Amino acid sequence: MKRIKLRWILLAVAVLAVAGWFGWKAAHKPVPGSEFKTAQVTRGDLSDVITANGVLNPVRVVSVGTQVSGTVSELHADFNSRVVKGQLLLKLDPSVYAARLAASEASLANVRATATLQAANVRRSSELFKQSYISRQDYETAQASAQSSAAQVQAAAAQIKQDRTNLNYTIIRSPVTGVVIARSVDLGQTVAASFATPELFKIALDLTKMQIEAAVAEADVSKVQVGQVVNFTVDAYGTRNFTGTVGQIRLNPTSQQNVVTYTVIVEVANPDGALLPGMTANASFLIANHAGATLLPNAALSWKPADYKPQRRNRKGPSDPSMLTVFKLVDGVAEPVRIKIGASDQDNSEVVSGALRPGDLVITGDASKDKKSAGFGPPGTGGNPNGKSKQ
Repeated sequence: MKRIKLRWILLAVAVLAVAGWFGWKAAHKPVPGSEFKTAQVTRGDLSDVITANGVLNPVRVVSVGTQVSGTVSELHADFNSRVVKGQLLLKLDPSVYAARLAASEASLANVRATATLQAANVRRSSELFKQSYISRQDYETAQASAQSSAAQVQAAAAQIKQDRTNLNYTIIRSPVTGVVIARSVDLGQTVAASFATPELFKIALDLTKMQIEAAVAEADVSKVQVGQVVNFTVDAYGTRNFTGTVGQIRLNPTSQQNVVTYTVIVEVANPDGALLPGMTANASFLIANHAGATLLPNAALSWKPADYKPQRRNRKGPSDPSMLTVFKLVDGVAEPVRIKIGASDQDNSEVVSGALRPGDLVITGDASKDKKSAGFGPPGTGGNPNGKSKQ
């Protein structure tokens, strides 16, 4: 009798345990869709831009050099000096060239005296030849000597002109009006002008007009057009935005490590002088503005269920790369949606067509992965994300 009662008691306990387990499962039923990370489709404005880096430079820079060698004896311009056309910048020691000019002038005086004598001999020889006192050969020899002396006078005069020009080259003047942005010599330095003209100064004509020499990748250069608006920042001014326009797309490509880029010249106004030569500009070329577009978070474009198999489509010709499949959350279930995307930025993409509307929830990831990384690992790991049990 006691055994029968004990069996009934054990049976009742088992029934209660099973009922309690089902009740706990019903009470702790997971919220539909809680295993997914989601984001909302919104409506807003999207700017289609391409980015590139470049260096700010003056629109026109003139290099001032020298055609003669010598030692810098006077220096009349420095960095940031404002100069006008014809202003004295530098003087080289003129003593060597002054001595050459003096020697050339003396040589000219000598050949002139010889030429005068030879001209007189021609006149005398002419009278003697008429009276048959000298032969025709002697007369023609006197004429040739006179012509040679006249040519020597011309050569000596040309040498004087050259030496005087070289002497004038020891005085370096500014060829333009502008600002000195570089000086390569100092007082007492010897300048050697041999096969290449040494650079003494760099003068920028107008620092209120600058340009960016931006390197644009070959995949993006087709989107760049002359006259496009370019927004850019420089590290010196943080988030301050500057604006320019595309002035030129140079046809000469540059290839580095199999990466081809094209130089795009961006014209920039610099009325306050804030932009300095050599600054690095982070430029954004504005291709188009899309106002009131349906915006899809970019994270939704890369998520797919683990067991998802795309359906084969019987279509002739190449597939459209702008057609993609994303997953919309409907009643806790991931529902595939075929859409076509347009312009994109760092965060969102424009939905051109498809069954997505502002307010829809799209799946961007698995929430279970976040739980595991936060310490909710599988049984036996003790909540350690490395999977090692605690001792």
